[in-house]
Amino acid sequence: MAKFDADTLRDLRDLREVTIRTEKHPESAVVIWVVVADDEVFVRSVQGNKGRWYRDLATGGSATLEFAGRRLGVQALPTNDPDSIAQASREYLSKYQPSPYAQSMVRAEVLTTTLRLEPR
Repeated sequence: MAKFDADTLRDLRDLREVTIRTEKHPESAVVIWVVVADDEVFVRSVQGNKGRWYRDLATGGSATLEFAGRRLGVQALPTNDPDSIAQASREYLSKYQPSPYAQSMVRAEVLTTTLRLEPR
């Protein structure tokens, strides 16, 4: 399993939003929330399975994250492990607690869209 470097993990922990572009739709940038749990990077679709960027990546697709003036190629891997999903949920609630939308990221229908990102 490929790991992100310490600077990238710090940026992803600190930033409220990042932009993602999938290989299938590189012309469309989508703003998403990202969390880091035990040096693993997780994303979810607030729209559940209806989110196009999620559908593009659900089968292990690749994408580009844009943040802090950087572009970073990533590979998305579906996360089915209940412990990882629960850990990601805790991180979403902790990081985004001030937002009224934080609870939207831990709804049952959204949990199945948890993806772990690795650098490409």
